[in-house]
Amino acid sequence: MAGQLIVSVSGARDRTLADVSDFCAELDARRVPVSFLVAPRLGGGYRLLDDARTAEWLRTRRDRGDAIVLHGYDEAATKRRRPEFAILPAHEANLRVMAADRVLEQAGLRTRLFAAPGWSASTGTIAVLPRNGFRLLASVDGITDLARQSKVRARVLGIGGGFLTEPWWCRMLVLSAERIARRGGIVRIAITARQLQRPGPRQAMLDAIDLALLHRTTPTVYRWQPDQPVLIDAA
Repeated sequence: MAGQLIVSVSGARDRTLADVSDFCAELDARRVPVSFLVAPRLGGGYRLLDDARTAEWLRTRRDRGDAIVLHGYDEAATKRRRPEFAILPAHEANLRVMAADRVLEQAGLRTRLFAAPGWSASTGTIAVLPRNGFRLLASVDGITDLARQSKVRARVLGIGGGFLTEPWWCRMLVLSAERIARRGGIVRIAITARQLQRPGPRQAMLDAIDLALLHRTTPTVYRWQPDQPVLIDAA
C-alpha cells in the first residue's frame, strides 16, 4: 500500500526567500506541494507584516496548492530547551495564538492549521486551539484532527528547528524516510529555510523526497476538510 509524503519548510523570510524559492522549484518539478510553517515574528527583529514580498510570495504559493500552517508567534520567545508553546498554560497560550492568528489574517495568510515551534505543544495550547478556530495540529509524533479528536501517528523527520543538522543525521533522515515509504507509511519531513542555504541538508531533503516518490507515496500537504477525517486523509 502506498503512503503519503508531506514536506514542510519553516522560516521563509526576506533573507531566505531566494533559497526557499529555488527549493520549491525543485519540488514543483517533482509535483510535490509544500506546507509552509509561518510565524509572525522571527529572530533579529523580523516582522511578517513588514515583509510584503514574502507575504505575497506565500499567498501565491498557497493559491497554487501549498499550505500555510501557523508556527507559533514569536521565535525570540523560543528557547533551546523549551520551545515557545511547549509548556505554556492555557491563558498565555490563548493570548499568543490569538495574536498570531490576527497577524496572519492581516497578512492574508490566515489558516486553521497549527504546528508549534519544536513541534511541541502543551496541553494548555492544545486546549485553546479549537476555541480559536483551529482544526488540525501537527506535532512531533502525529497529526491530530482537533474537531474530531482523532490522531494519526506519524513522526516528523527534520533538519534544523530543534532537530540536528550534522551529516550523519541527514543520512539517517534519508534512510528513515525510505523505510517509512517502503512500508506505506506517512513520510513527514521538515527543514528550516536557513538549512536550505547549506548543500548537505538541502540534498538530503531532495534525496528523501525522491526515495519516497520511488515507493509511490502520494505528495500532499497538511489540510483539514470538514467532510473527510484526518484518519482517512492524514494531510
